[in-house]
Amino acid sequence: MSRLLDRINTPKDIKNFSLYRLSRLAKEIRKLIIEVVSKNGGHLASNLGVVELTIALHYVFDAPRDKIIWDVGHQCYTHKILTGRKDKFHTIRQLDGISGFPNREESEYDVLNTGHASTALSVALGMAVARDLKGEDYHIVAVIGDGSLTGGVALEALNQIGHLKKRIIIILNDNEMSISQNVGAISKYLSYIVSGQYYLRIKDTVRTILKNIPAFGRPIIKIASGVEEAVKKTIFPGLLFEELGIRYKGPVEGHSLGSLIEVFEEAKKYDRPVLIHCITRKGKGYTPALKDPEKFHSASPFDIKTGNPIKKSNLPSYSEIFGRALVELAEENEKIIAITAAMTTGTGLNYFAEKYPDRFFDVGIAEQHAVDFACGLVLEGLKPVVAIYSTFLQRAYDQIYHDVCLMNLPVVFAIDRAGVVPHDGPTHQGINDISYLRPMPNMIIMAPKDENELRQMLYTAIHLSQPVALRYPKTSVYGVSLSRNWEKIPIGKAELIKDGEGLILAFGSMVYPCLNVAKRLEKEGISLAVANARFAKPIDEELILKFAKPGNLIITVEEGILNGGFGSGVREFLDLKEINNIKFKSIGIPGKIYPHGKREEILKILNLDEEGLYNQILDFYKKNYGKRKS
Repeated sequence: MSRLLDRINTPKDIKNFSLYRLSRLAKEIRKLIIEVVSKNGGHLASNLGVVELTIALHYVFDAPRDKIIWDVGHQCYTHKILTGRKDKFHTIRQLDGISGFPNREESEYDVLNTGHASTALSVALGMAVARDLKGEDYHIVAVIGDGSLTGGVALEALNQIGHLKKRIIIILNDNEMSISQNVGAISKYLSYIVSGQYYLRIKDTVRTILKNIPAFGRPIIKIASGVEEAVKKTIFPGLLFEELGIRYKGPVEGHSLGSLIEVFEEAKKYDRPVLIHCITRKGKGYTPALKDPEKFHSASPFDIKTGNPIKKSNLPSYSEIFGRALVELAEENEKIIAITAAMTTGTGLNYFAEKYPDRFFDVGIAEQHAVDFACGLVLEGLKPVVAIYSTFLQRAYDQIYHDVCLMNLPVVFAIDRAGVVPHDGPTHQGINDISYLRPMPNMIIMAPKDENELRQMLYTAIHLSQPVALRYPKTSVYGVSLSRNWEKIPIGKAELIKDGEGLILAFGSMVYPCLNVAKRLEKEGISLAVANARFAKPIDEELILKFAKPGNLIITVEEGILNGGFGSGVREFLDLKEINNIKFKSIGIPGKIYPHGKREEILKILNLDEEGLYNQILDFYKKNYGKRKS
């Protein structure tokens, strides 16, 4: 039997498919997604959960004229396969391949570049207002998950959507998961709506039977639908959305193509906002992902038969080292509280959650709330550690500045995925945290050179009486031995690892590569000291002044954006001291959009791998001193 997928180039190619063919297509798409993600890695569970939903959307709506907006966007694989990128799908998330998220530069079918949650509803409303002001006529569909609905931006959007009553179709993809298991009152409310899948199964079964009864079936369905709506308005909890001014339809079985197509066609007839509540299951069609959707949320390459990851390194990640260290510290200090925003396992806090469930809080996709929640804990004498990915901590900028730093509250920020992040592209790069945290009053910023120093920095941060940001990358650790003795690191003091004439002042993940570079240059007669900066704020002024001699060379190296970064801080200090007779260079990440690919591939493109650093430093040295300093 030939593959239906071979005939699909655009969504128009499925418009005349029967339900049987659409179901066959769904199976073929699932098979393709599993095959590709098993090799490339990627967001598996979420994509397997929306295959039928995506097919139904493109079957009913006329994209790209009708606008389909994906909140977060990591569930867009089926969308990409149906919209002309099937033959390139094997390149997803790879260097020079297609993105794992919607990308306007890739396709006219991608309405919005997304990667962060809870934004789709606001954008959809803006587009709806623009459509109506221009006198145009097309449908706008926003697909948002129940996890994203916990985000403040989504709730703000719902408030205005209900007020303006513009024609928008909201698809609520309810799978009871964001990355970790969903938490909070909204999640419980949605669970109450769909309590007991019997309701869905019975409803769909009865409708199917009635449709097959000649003459009498469809009139009975109409009568039953009227009764159902009357019951829902009196006793069914979908009334909350109705009270907001948004028509509620559901719950709908999210893997029943017939039910989805029917409710989407009906939604097109409304002249006000309508929310369709679809029940899906993450990992649908692949047993390992269905059993453990959190593990397969963002999966590494794996063996399809077993679901086991194909590990390239036996070393733990920085996230795991952090998580286990926090458990050790919590054993000694009962005031330590752990907080995350829907990323329990990703941040390594699963160990803490298992050991101290009463002291662990997953607030859902609500980074702003996470920070202010931590403020409340501090004000009552506790010690919160807030673990959030660098790219998502940006969403809480005002809370960090206004509510933590201005009051000098000792909140510890464990900033995971700091620096270059593999595969997920520009929306997930953790390159801005140094720049936006450094100007904040009272904030201390540090980064470890290795896993042992991460442990000691965490211990140090716990005992400080002011805000601390501890940043570390998404990568395996070096495998150095871990000291079981806790030791406080002197604030603002660097570690001189290698002596020399000029100075390479390296921050965090750049320390060991710079040390290797300095050793290579030493063989060529070029003497450069290497210091592990440890702190981007405060910097080691004494060490810098020691090397800031006339004609000497000082180079800063960081895995972060150059504008306002660690190097900028060193340059500002030198300017303050009116030291301008040295040779100074900052090496880091320039301000531009970054590709998706492996971490080592991106570092190479940015010249932040060892070879790139060697060439940059050698070129700078030769520019100033010739082949070697006399």
